Amino acid sequence: MSQTVAIIGFPWDEHSSFQRGAAEAPPLIRRALFSDASNMWTETGIDLREQGRITDAGDLDLYSSGDARERIEESISGVLGQSLRPLSLGGDHAVSYPIVRAMRKAHPKLTVVQFDAHPDLYDEFEGDRYSHACPFARIMEEGLADRLIQIGIRTMNAHQRAQAERFGVEVVDMRSWNGSLSVTLDSPVYVSLDVDVLDPAFAPGVSHREPGGLSVRDVISAIQGIDAPIVGADVVELNPRNDPTGVTAIVCAKLVKELAGKMLES
Repeated sequence: MSQTVAIIGFPWDEHSSFQRGAAEAPPLIRRALFSDASNMWTETGIDLREQGRITDAGDLDLYSSGDARERIEESISGVLGQSLRPLSLGGDHAVSYPIVRAMRKAHPKLTVVQFDAHPDLYDEFEGDRYSHACPFARIMEEGLADRLIQIGIRTMNAHQRAQAERFGVEVVDMRSWNGSLSVTLDSPVYVSLDVDVLDPAFAPGVSHREPGGLSVRDVISAIQGIDAPIVGADVVELNPRNDPTGVTAIVCAKLVKELAGKMLES
């Protein structure tokens, strides 16, 4: 376990539809992660407080100057240049496109495993090609991933079905979910985890609640079942404005913890 995981926050929701608020999430996820209410041991027996396991790269100021997508991409490239594995805190799902642009430069072979209620494959949404409803269309049309595996999908319309077919996306929708991640992975993996993949009963603090989703245990089991190196990840779409009790931030922190533990295994 020579790798170190770098937690980095992208408080950005400029391309959110319906509701803003996801930009406020990174500090709250971080607070829940390091809270004395729990500890930093993962379920697989890794103590994340041990020196060299994780480092905190802070939150990037994306509203001051410059192109936000370029700055996100540059910041991930900087993390990778230090031989760290980035675990990003969103922000909305629009952050994943520039992150994966940077990841691709470091990994000639890359599989993206996306946990999400929504495919996020729109060619454009409400006139915005960089909407949080579009990042995986941008990723696939630029050839930034060799495979895109989507888990938990339950909102796919005709346009997104056509997009999935066009890009050869492997979709494991909720009707097909059998309780485990039963796909063979033969390249490094980037995990993009939209919290609305969870049923709202487990994670109400999102902008686009979609009933009929995965449980927290389903997602953790799927992460633990990934049989290839996880070289980067993001956890996105927590909206604190819809999370008055803070329970969704706690769920996010748990998922960050288990992702970090899995990233450190190889």
